[in-house]
Amino acid sequence: MTRRASWVVLVGTVLAVLCALPAWAGENKVTILCSPDPAWCEAVKREFSKTGIQTEFVRLSSGAALARLRAEKANPAFDVWFGGSGDSQWVAEAEGLAEFFRPKAWGELRPQLTKAVDGHYVPLYTGLHGFGVNEKILKEKNLPVPETWKELGDPKYKGLIAMPNPNTSGTGYVMMTTIVQIYGEDQGFELIKAIHRNIGQYTRSGGDPSLLAGRGEVAVGVSFANDVVERGRKGFPIRFVGPRDGTGYEIGGLNLVKGGPNRANGLKLIDWALEPENQKLGPQNGEVSIPSHSRSVIDPDVPRFEDAKAINYDFGKYGTPAVRDGLIKRWTEQVFPLPK
Repeated sequence: MTRRASWVVLVGTVLAVLCALPAWAGENKVTILCSPDPAWCEAVKREFSKTGIQTEFVRLSSGAALARLRAEKANPAFDVWFGGSGDSQWVAEAEGLAEFFRPKAWGELRPQLTKAVDGHYVPLYTGLHGFGVNEKILKEKNLPVPETWKELGDPKYKGLIAMPNPNTSGTGYVMMTTIVQIYGEDQGFELIKAIHRNIGQYTRSGGDPSLLAGRGEVAVGVSFANDVVERGRKGFPIRFVGPRDGTGYEIGGLNLVKGGPNRANGLKLIDWALEPENQKLGPQNGEVSIPSHSRSVIDPDVPRFEDAKAINYDFGKYGTPAVRDGLIKRWTEQVFPLPK
């Protein structure tokens, strides 16, 4: 081979390697669709990046996250859906947007959680649903603390309640399905209509109603317990109430996005997130819930299931795409347009 030919071959080889570098670099990253408190998302990004895998996330509440996955089904941008309402996670797996697999720690997770999700997603945490009340505002208005869903429909609370929109929030969807499971669909929707007339503000995210209640902009915020506890820790005059006519709950989850660009790193992230040491990041960063690993420490401020009237929440039925979409459609058409 001539000197010139050797040089051409060498240059060609170098160019081929340089062209391949972006692909190699791309394999060393993971992109998260993250639905819990943004502080937890930031902590996961910071800590998991220490493994040497470049970590990025986009924060969207559960309903908005499911809509994003549906829109990107043909070309997924994310590798893992982290946290958020179990109903939405179940729908994602049922529609082929997510891919369930058993992580290394599956046998060490709390059995009541793995049994409930039935192999549709990986449990990450659990917590009660209900509402946060600002007793200062209620006292100023000479009103009692509401203790049931039915009481939220009493006209004396007009303008004093905030709840998340179930189109965008898993928290809002769980409120609706909890009431439907307690009272039946038709009677439940009549109660939901009565509560609607008392709504001062609908929010996009499930964490916002408790913040509005804590600030005194409303007196009651429909929320998961973890949000209420976190507001109380920050000094807001708010406490959690688990409704006496029945309390729903969530099993926040992890799911591998089907067809995501970095599947291997997505699997690594899920295994990492279930380690007891890493599950501390939730309670330390706004998600004061019960972690899924049986050896994870439960924060003493977390409301316990044994102290509430938790319903036997049917994750299978209300995680079915047709059921979920049908209930949200009914709410959007029959409840939201009603005058207040």
